[in-house]
Amino acid sequence: QVQLVESGGGLVQPGGSLRLSCAASGSVFRINSMTWYRQAPGKQRELVATISSGGSTNYADSVKGRFTISRDNAKNTVYLQMNSLKPEDTADYYCNAFLSTTQSMTTWRTYWGQGTQVAVSS
Repeated sequence: QVQLVESGGGLVQPGGSLRLSCAASGSVFRINSMTWYRQAPGKQRELVATISSGGSTNYADSVKGRFTISRDNAKNTVYLQMNSLKPEDTADYYCNAFLSTTQSMTTWRTYWGQGTQVAVSS
């Protein structure tokens, strides 16, 4: 069994910073990509940033230059450093990981965390 647990959300003023973490635990054999999504009230879930196993990154245009995704493979953890936060960044943030639980190719699948709330308001 695999669990992804996010942490680090909270209330912050515009222009402030937060660092989100997402740790995968349980029967994790190998992790490929790790991705952050967000969903604001009344809106569809959108991709924020993704990082490959080799460290290649991609960002949504709305967060480029403000957010940085990184990962610690030894800890099976992905981070999202969020700077210069804006009210429009307010959302529930979710991480996912495409991983395998054994050497078998059949065990590769995407797992999701439960989400962490980020609120940007004065």
